[in-house]
Amino acid sequence: MSSQSKRTIWILLVCQFLICLGMSLIFPVMPFIKKEYNFSAFEMGLMSSLFALVQFIGSPIVGRISDKIGRKPLIVWGLLVFGLAEFVFALAGHLFWFNLSRAFDGLSAAMVVPTSMALAADLTSLKDRAKVIGWLSASFSGGLILGPGLGGILANFGYKVPFWIAGILGLISTLVAWLLLPSDQNEEFKSHTEDVQKNLQDSTWTQVKSLLSPAMTTAFLMIFVAAFGLAGFESIYSLYVNEVHQFGLGAIATVLTLNGIISLILQVFFFERMVLWLGEVKLVRWAFLLSAVGTVVVIYDHSHWQIIVATLVVFEAFDLLRPAITTLLTKMSEQNQGLLNGINMSLTSVGNIIGPLISGALLDINYQYPYLVVVMFLVVAFLISFALSRLIARHQFG
Repeated sequence: MSSQSKRTIWILLVCQFLICLGMSLIFPVMPFIKKEYNFSAFEMGLMSSLFALVQFIGSPIVGRISDKIGRKPLIVWGLLVFGLAEFVFALAGHLFWFNLSRAFDGLSAAMVVPTSMALAADLTSLKDRAKVIGWLSASFSGGLILGPGLGGILANFGYKVPFWIAGILGLISTLVAWLLLPSDQNEEFKSHTEDVQKNLQDSTWTQVKSLLSPAMTTAFLMIFVAAFGLAGFESIYSLYVNEVHQFGLGAIATVLTLNGIISLILQVFFFERMVLWLGEVKLVRWAFLLSAVGTVVVIYDHSHWQIIVATLVVFEAFDLLRPAITTLLTKMSEQNQGLLNGINMSLTSVGNIIGPLISGALLDINYQYPYLVVVMFLVVAFLISFALSRLIARHQFG
């Protein structure tokens, strides 16, 4: 990669990290919002799901638009929407305004995350792609996991303080992206997207159908299960450990911050080596198994330390799933990277919509039910993964 490409990748890393930080700032303060405004667990789940619903609707549209008009405008506008949404959340005092803020947060994620992935694919060769996707996934996961930790720390000064800080950072990032991201007319990556531009006369549905081979469909199913499992686990985690195991704000923040640090180390320094050692499919298989086992421990154990260790195992497994499947997808289809990443994020959003809703509703009934459902999905995905290698071989050589 050229020096300009590397600089662009670093800007994308920062932007994506910030967006994902905003997604997850809410998690550690959920028990306190719930108590102050007398919301049910289902209403808290709905708040999380609105984010994912808007992201689901917007991601394929944004992916298509980014293939047409370029990546930079959508990234810049997405960051601006993010900053404003965080300010709305900080000012909110009613369920409607909380939900509206989360919806605009989802729109910003739809604009920034798949577009960043598509731009990274435009700039990289197959040789470098696993490494760069690993970096982007590390920023994605790092934002998701460090967000709760940072939110918990800043919430000691007031539970809305994290959102004021995030809004300010969003505006700063908007300015940085506008000034430093290269124009879409830049020859550095313009040539990489020529095949995409030649295909724009085809309808989106025609292109989607061309992607839906058995191997690709199975990989998409894995994306959905991974997203559902993570959302179902994480969206109620602070509520669960607060009400069942009496974890306070400090303990929750410590667990999630520690997890974020481990996640970043794994993805930045070890993900590429794991892919070379195991391959994407085996890595996905082991991640599903470990996340299922860890979730079972969280359900049935009562030792704080063992619950913390199991939590770390679950989160690290999920944080390896996302980049492994994403890297696999980009290798299976060289064209239409914007559309491919849009579908990726849409399926992630479906999981993120259903996960919090089901977990929130079940948590109001019984504390064990949400995680038992998560375990069931993870075990099924683990079993399906054994067929994935054969399907990929047919996809490539059949």
